[in-house]
Amino acid sequence: MAQGREPRFRFGTSSWSESSWVGPFYPEGTKPADFLTHYATRFDTVEADVTYYRVPGRDMVRGWDRKTPEGFLISAKFPRSIVHAGNGPQPDPRALLCSQRSTRDTNAFLEAMSLLGNKCGPLILQFPYFNKKTFAEPGPFMGLLDSYLSRLPEDFRYGVEIRNKNWLTWDFIDLLRRYKVALVLVDLLYMPHPAELAAKLDLVTSSFVYARLIGDRKKIDSLTKTFDKIVFDQSSRLRRWAKLLQQLTTESAEIFAYANNHYAGHGPATARELAALVTGEEPPPRLGSAQDPPAPGAADGELPF
Repeated sequence: MAQGREPRFRFGTSSWSESSWVGPFYPEGTKPADFLTHYATRFDTVEADVTYYRVPGRDMVRGWDRKTPEGFLISAKFPRSIVHAGNGPQPDPRALLCSQRSTRDTNAFLEAMSLLGNKCGPLILQFPYFNKKTFAEPGPFMGLLDSYLSRLPEDFRYGVEIRNKNWLTWDFIDLLRRYKVALVLVDLLYMPHPAELAAKLDLVTSSFVYARLIGDRKKIDSLTKTFDKIVFDQSSRLRRWAKLLQQLTTESAEIFAYANNHYAGHGPATARELAALVTGEEPPPRLGSAQDPPAPGAADGELPF
């Protein structure tokens, strides 16, 4: 990062399609087709989850572009057919990253996301936890990832999330840095808090930092059936996040942080709390306020996280 340049923070949520946000976040009566339009008045970025389940159609992506203002960024996950490749819950190591389908879906995914132009944020390879039946040790996976990253076009920014904590090593960091791909910092029940990793590893492997606050799905589901308010206090973990992100600004030009409903019960409130801790103020509305009527639009195809 150029000396003296202030990093840009972008806070948002994982998905925008939660119906229980109507009332506490979206104005009463807001239709699902208008969620994204209103969301973009409150935050300047969002993570699209729908792309994990299928390659987005061109019309869907054009709709996202139409519903958001200049300066808004949409990050997205690579499709499951690429990062998981299994037909059931078990990933398929024979097809993951290297099958004909993964090549086809990669090309289609990148082509669709390119329609966003300068609204396209980082694209994330979110891998599941790999047990010993999938990969007995990390070497074969790292080889597949190395080969895959080498084939990706340089037109986009990329990030990689892994959920095997013992694979977070200097070799993995060096692999990501070689391709200028971000290490996705994830707050997940069975993963170490990124603040702990920062004491052992250099977490900045690209020009930007990408953080995902996921939490404990089972715990939140046991506490609530809707996601309209905070039901679990994560303040202490958020303070650790804020301190870490502030530290990482010395190496990063841009920092993305996305909050999931399952982190504390209400993604938008978590994103606002983290923003306040990091910057001292909440993200300002972009185009209007919570009372502004949303503009009409076609359904955008987003799925709940």
